[in-house]
Amino acid sequence: MGMNCCKSSCWKIGLLVVVGVAALGWVVMALWNWLIPALFAGGKEIGYLQAMGLLLLSKILFGGFRGHGCHGRWYRHRLEQMTPEEREKFQTGMRGWCCKRKDEAAETKE
Repeated sequence: MGMNCCKSSCWKIGLLVVVGVAALGWVVMALWNWLIPALFAGGKEIGYLQAMGLLLLSKILFGGFRGHGCHGRWYRHRLEQMTPEEREKFQTGMRGWCCKRKDEAAETKE
């Protein structure tokens, strides 16, 4: 049961990531088409795939979206500061985060 729950959660998270990236591409396209032609005389509108390419290019050039850069360093630094007991408790909590078994959930309610 626990494994199916985790697979289900992973699919949901994956779907949310795909929808989020698609929406972000649309936002880039809409902002570009609104701003660039108005600000620059020679600015042309772009299509959705071009907006996704622009988003990828900005990710490559500026190292954007999360999980890298200062956030990742802060997280690693924080984990290094924990005692082994605190780290084990944290890791156990993270493992149980995506899917608690029904018997564990019932125990916590009591």
